[in-house]
Amino acid sequence: MNQIPHIEVRNLTLVYKTGPTTELPAVDDVSFSIMKGSTLGIVGESGCGKSSLSRAFLAYTRPGARIAQGAITVSGADIFNLGNSSLLKFRGGQAAMVPQNPLSSLTPHRTIGEHLTELVRQHNAAGGLPVKNKALDILADMELPDPAAIFDRYPHQLSGGQRQRVVIAAALVAEPELIVLDEPTTALDKTVESNVLDLISRLQKRTKTTLIYVSHDLNVVARMCERVLVMQDGRVVEDGPTWEVFNNPKTEYARALISAIPKLKSDARPEPLTVASEARVLTIRNLDFTYGASRPNVLRRILRRPAAASTLSDISLSISPGSTLGIVGESGSGKSTLASLVAGLVDGNGGKIVFDGKPLSGLAVDRSRELRRRIQMIFQDPASSLNPQHTVEEIVSRPLQMFFGITRAACRDRVVELLEELDLNAGLLARSPRQLSGGQQQRVAIARAFACKPDLVLCDEVTSALDVTVQAQVLKQMKRLQREHNTAYLFISHDLPVVADMSDQILVLEKGEIRDYADTGTILTNPNSAYTRKLLEAFSSASIHTTQRTSKHVS
Repeated sequence: MNQIPHIEVRNLTLVYKTGPTTELPAVDDVSFSIMKGSTLGIVGESGCGKSSLSRAFLAYTRPGARIAQGAITVSGADIFNLGNSSLLKFRGGQAAMVPQNPLSSLTPHRTIGEHLTELVRQHNAAGGLPVKNKALDILADMELPDPAAIFDRYPHQLSGGQRQRVVIAAALVAEPELIVLDEPTTALDKTVESNVLDLISRLQKRTKTTLIYVSHDLNVVARMCERVLVMQDGRVVEDGPTWEVFNNPKTEYARALISAIPKLKSDARPEPLTVASEARVLTIRNLDFTYGASRPNVLRRILRRPAAASTLSDISLSISPGSTLGIVGESGSGKSTLASLVAGLVDGNGGKIVFDGKPLSGLAVDRSRELRRRIQMIFQDPASSLNPQHTVEEIVSRPLQMFFGITRAACRDRVVELLEELDLNAGLLARSPRQLSGGQQQRVAIARAFACKPDLVLCDEVTSALDVTVQAQVLKQMKRLQREHNTAYLFISHDLPVVADMSDQILVLEKGEIRDYADTGTILTNPNSAYTRKLLEAFSSASIHTTQRTSKHVS
């Protein structure tokens, strides 16, 4: 007896408006079906259409996009023909999505508790518990530290990884029959990623939920998915069991994707970094920082709030011109806060920060224009760091005009050159950030930073939105730019193989304190702390999971 598919995609074509009379297909005549309770992975390079397809499963398209033809049915219902009230019930109750960008999907003026309790009430998902208790249980399931404190915080008060776990929690509130996860673990460190994926797997087994993973992280897809679709230029070029596609890809495109999966090499940079001179572009000594520390003690007593815990404590490091210091640690360890202090996005630290031999303190708006040019930051979330009302050309042109006095008319050639160095073409110049994929947005942000010809670039999860092939290309270009301009990098990432590939030295943070600090080879082969060994073991376990998934059916 033939089973009826849970989801059917029939001849789906989704197009984006690129001009007054022109359109470009993002999803081009795609058809496939998914059985109830199965796991499907959708992979492909940035811009291949996988995120556009993922949104279509909830009958949603970005502004400027439309469904040109085709249908998607879920449990027999054509979701494109649902009325407004039925669509509201479908989204969240029957189907839910974990989006790629957690910050833009959370309302900034509402607490995390307000987000979750609203969803619990809307979907009658309390299960007999008080609504707040149910929300706290969901936060605890996500392995978030101190759920009661997280409940009262606003999105901007959480780390990127913590925000991502909140968004995953929101999708799980009603235990829907379909969950679409668009880059669900992009902002998570490997240990938390493993816990979250295990939680999702347990939920799926208990509720027979159908899961669709859209990801550039092929390790996650290999671990979680029974079947995988490979997309290129809006079309499905391979479709089959995960083990078969990963071990015997039929197309050159799929082979290139799989071969680009980053691996942790214990022999990477085995020799300690030798520096020809004592020059240091950045030196930090005994740095301490606490959010909210500037609040007067009297006010704290009136509000009956305890003194906040330190975000960073006794941090000391140095970076030489042309070298890279990698910063690793779990979500909430203080990595991004450290970069924000150097960039001048936050102020009020103890200790010393010295740039090019001179004290560096205060907010960026109070620093000289030349100092702002020399220190650039590439943020974890490109969608929030790019002006949505500007075109790509305007975004990359702005620093050229501000710092070098180049006229707008003369900027175009240099902008095209910067984009091409990051494998972006001139056809994107007139697009706004929302018309780009996540990976394209991040490369535009990188191009904007390098337009300034900086001496120090603070890289905060710069490859988190990139697929493995584009990631490899971008890292290669960043190394080339570093060699040509003697640029120093402070390179923050939860992806240890990427940090190991890029860095001369690695500093390991846990709860705002240094656990290890040495050359890359020493960290990988002879770490001092149990915490660093745990991080290394987590990446080794991820590789084992991938190997088992992709080889267990191979005879």
